[in-house]
Amino acid sequence: MVEKFMYPDEESYSSILRSCFSVSHEQGKIVHGQIVKLGMDAFDLVGNTLKDMYEMNGFLNVHEPVERKSVMELNYWNSLISEASEGGKMEESFQLFCRMRKENIQPNSITVINLLRATVDLNSLKIGQALHSLVVVSNLCEELTVNTALLSMYAKLGSLEDARLLFEKMPKKDLVVWNIMISAYVGNGYPKESLELVYCMVRSGIRPDLFTAIPAISSITQLKYAEWGKQMHAHVIRNGSDYQVSIHNALIDMYSACNSLNSAQKIFGLIMDKTVVSWSAMIKGHAMNDQCLEVLSLFLEMKLSGIRVDFIIVINILPAFAKIGALHYVRYLHGYSLKASLDSLKSLKTSFLSSYAKCGCIEMARKLFDEDKSSYKDIIAWNSMISAYSKHGEWSQCFQLYNQMKLSNVIPDQVTFLGLLTACVNSGLVNKGKEIFKEMVEIYGYQPSKEHHACMVDLLGRAGQIDEASKIIETVPLNSDARVYGPLLSACKIHSESDTRLAELAAQKLINMEPKNAGNYVLLSNIYAAAGKWDKVAKMRSFLREKGLKKTPGCSWLELNGQVHEFRVADQSHPRSEDIYSVLKVLELEAGDVGDDFELFEPPII
Repeated sequence: MVEKFMYPDEESYSSILRSCFSVSHEQGKIVHGQIVKLGMDAFDLVGNTLKDMYEMNGFLNVHEPVERKSVMELNYWNSLISEASEGGKMEESFQLFCRMRKENIQPNSITVINLLRATVDLNSLKIGQALHSLVVVSNLCEELTVNTALLSMYAKLGSLEDARLLFEKMPKKDLVVWNIMISAYVGNGYPKESLELVYCMVRSGIRPDLFTAIPAISSITQLKYAEWGKQMHAHVIRNGSDYQVSIHNALIDMYSACNSLNSAQKIFGLIMDKTVVSWSAMIKGHAMNDQCLEVLSLFLEMKLSGIRVDFIIVINILPAFAKIGALHYVRYLHGYSLKASLDSLKSLKTSFLSSYAKCGCIEMARKLFDEDKSSYKDIIAWNSMISAYSKHGEWSQCFQLYNQMKLSNVIPDQVTFLGLLTACVNSGLVNKGKEIFKEMVEIYGYQPSKEHHACMVDLLGRAGQIDEASKIIETVPLNSDARVYGPLLSACKIHSESDTRLAELAAQKLINMEPKNAGNYVLLSNIYAAAGKWDKVAKMRSFLREKGLKKTPGCSWLELNGQVHEFRVADQSHPRSEDIYSVLKVLELEAGDVGDDFELFEPPII
């Protein structure tokens, strides 16, 4: 009857109640719950039947003069609210609460805690604050369980101000309360405040546990404080929490972020039962530190161990594969993602788009881009495709996409303009670059970042407009960094061979910012050499020797039949290096460029 959406009336429910209670008390309670949900207990016939049935089963005191006590039992209302909340029926739980209040039943701590959980699921801070008022009115603000539930609600809904105010006023604070507050700060981007709370907690005499250590390690990861990380690691060992794989995973993340990859690898090696999170953390650590070949090696090792790849690992590993041009593995991951139905995630699809483009497969990148209708494409997809065309030298496609993007009612952001300006730099379109820069500032109202200024300096510098480029640097409202002065120094090498004053100024700025970057000294030395200032060339080379600085050699990768080959300048480490140099000589001869530079492709004599 009920399955066909036909519900009994009051007389039918009276008969059903008698039948169910004669079978079992539990059956009767189930029907009672249905009656309360439908509001049928408001009928006298149903209410009296309920009273009679509970009396017959010994659940009511017949001498107690409380009318319809079974309907008004607080515990029963709490069970109904809890059942609705656990079943995902959040609005129904509040409807039940309103009906309970109409029965003049006062809530207790269990009622409030159940409703606060429902509030988090509804993501409603206003309802949470209203419940907080109810707690105060109902004199429940002295109960630790209620305060803990309130604090958890504020923390999960991101209201740190309310959470801290409640935290300060709480008469009692146990370990759970401290942990909630510590996690709330780090989860909302306040790692320093989170660590300060850990210190205060220890001073108050409460010993940290596993759930203190994880957010504390996360805070150190965000701050990249290596020394604090070592202290926290020692504390974890002293407290016996280092057996937990979740602690190990957090420590791997922390050491990777603090550029202590050896420590991260040691911890990873100690984990007996590595989870997918453990592998993901270690892969991410290698990727963060630009150890792309190690990422590939670890990925292959993970596959052999039988660990199932999830979308987080795919997102972490794709940039490393793209950087070494490992198209074979990008395709493998793409195929795996399609089989595992992960391709519906926009972030993953955009990562594949960018990876294919970086591996030189621009056609596949465009195919992924075109799979979604224009109305469904987000700004990240548009930016990724514009950036891909910019790097591949297809500059006209960048501007066509930009126009299509505007017609799709997608508002360009600062990343969009950075991609367009990069295209202008690579194509030498000075006027177009000025036009794009002006549009960004005047039409869309964006404040140019250092990257935008660096692009304009590079664009003007390459075109020989060095004075105009230097004027842009002077007008930058914030201190320029290496991203701005680097292109200016490179432009001076090309266009100011005789006058080295501006080059010296740019080089001095760069040296102050990056004192250990040998590339800046080498570039200035080359500028002096072009200008014939050999005494200064000798001085620069002598300085490099004294400081022990060496320019990081260039490196490139080539993937062939699933195997990645790495090459450096004058490299003879490859097993087929003789064949490689022979082919390069042939290519040089075919190009007709045989002369003073013939020794360029000669293998070095050791």
